[in-house]
Amino acid sequence: MALKEKEEIKKVIFFLKEIGIDVIEKELDETFLPGLDLGPNCIYVDYTKLLYPGDILHEAGHLAVTVSEQRKLVGTTKISEDWPTQGEEIAAILWSYAALHHLQLPLDFVFHPNGYKDSSEWFISNFSTGNYIGLPLLEWMGLCFGNEKAEKEQKMPFPAMQKWVRD
Repeated sequence: MALKEKEEIKKVIFFLKEIGIDVIEKELDETFLPGLDLGPNCIYVDYTKLLYPGDILHEAGHLAVTVSEQRKLVGTTKISEDWPTQGEEIAAILWSYAALHHLQLPLDFVFHPNGYKDSSEWFISNFSTGNYIGLPLLEWMGLCFGNEKAEKEQKMPFPAMQKWVRD
């Protein structure tokens, strides 16, 4: 079965299109993550080179936590050299966890052993026990509520998201 025909990938692609992040199949040369590259509000995927399909969700997280004016510049020379910032990296990791939870996919789909500088198990362990590193940042971005604010607003707390893409 072709990689892009796998149910998990179809589920991810449908979700991303639903929240306004385009996934474009494209032949890619060498990239930071094999088979993936980012463009203006889109993810380019070369399924012949893609090693870890869950990386699509993490890269989508980078776009999702970036303000809309900057999202339009991703993949161009106009994007800031320090994009993504360390804060945005943390937010993208936590966003990925929320997306996995929403899509009912296993944590190792994104947090595979060959990613995250050998910290995948650490992320899985923390997120599985409700230790959501970066939650105040996602809350500040207006994407979700922590327990306290969720209770006050009578909304579902993280990992439920109030919206998936930052304004």
